[in-house]
Amino acid sequence: MRTAPSRTTDGAAGTGTDGTATDGTATDGTATNHAGRAGRARAAAVVALLAAGATLLGAGSPQGAGLPAAGGGPRQAAPQAAPAADPNCDTGRSVPPSTVDGPAVKAIKDNKTLVIGVDQNSYRWGARNPATGEIEGFDIDLAKAIGTALMGDPSKVTFKAVPTAERIKFIQDGKVDMIVRTMTITCERMDQVAFSKPYFKTANRLLVPKARGVKTFDEALNGRTACAARSSSAEDELTKNPHGSKLVTVENQLDCLVLMQLGKVDATMTDDGLAAGQAAQDTTVTLLDEQVRPGVMGVAMKLGNTDLVARVNQVLADYQASGAWRDSYDKWLKPTMHDDAERFRP
Repeated sequence: MRTAPSRTTDGAAGTGTDGTATDGTATDGTATNHAGRAGRARAAAVVALLAAGATLLGAGSPQGAGLPAAGGGPRQAAPQAAPAADPNCDTGRSVPPSTVDGPAVKAIKDNKTLVIGVDQNSYRWGARNPATGEIEGFDIDLAKAIGTALMGDPSKVTFKAVPTAERIKFIQDGKVDMIVRTMTITCERMDQVAFSKPYFKTANRLLVPKARGVKTFDEALNGRTACAARSSSAEDELTKNPHGSKLVTVENQLDCLVLMQLGKVDATMTDDGLAAGQAAQDTTVTLLDEQVRPGVMGVAMKLGNTDLVARVNQVLADYQASGAWRDSYDKWLKPTMHDDAERFRP
């Protein structure tokens, strides 16, 4: 069923592409990164690179420029369930699904809008289509389904672009009601925010320039500079297991690809789905077969909003049962992750 577009806020005051007002709120707060305080200048540089047509963000739709043929990219090993460092931690644990509106859901409805934190820089997950100005992708389809189910009217749903490094802070500070943004569920994060049931299996992989000809993590990282988004599972992995590398962190994982294209870093670690999208965008880079930190992604919300988590879990159950999850996978992820939907379904 075709729905009206949701409102989007991306830090620019004025009128959105669908005619609704944006709030002009900055999406990066006070975030900085070890690669330099690029802020808006970095965003402008990324846009310039995209517009130059290099290898980043083609048209964000399935018909966009630079789309590889299905099955044309590297085949990925299926992520398995994440081994928990804490034997008492279960990353698949969440509250039972429910259709009942509790206090958290009622408060959102009283505010007349549901604010969902999303990505606008991740090809096929959450990226802005330059032809339409709309953010679209696998996570965006899910966010729209949640918003429509909770609010009954897509015009009452606002998407706010949130940097990787700020996801938890945006939830805790009440800047968004939830995050739907390739967020891996970890035991540490479960102490900071509440998670839905998992909706996607994932793992961390390395993206490197093809010209290097490396095959393993040790070859790719020893004596080299690696890049990861701040506050990501990739940053945690490279901090604990650097393989002889120096770590550079950035606000968003797309910044790592830009730095690698500029020769500033030698390798990028990120979730395999995001990495596959980057490899599809830039044919001069490749994904290594090795993978670490298998896990699952979930929708993140504020601790204590149990009724909201239960409502989201009901939407996820319905989304899976209706075939909408598979339809979205086929539309957005199949071209870069092959016809392996069931291997990534939790």
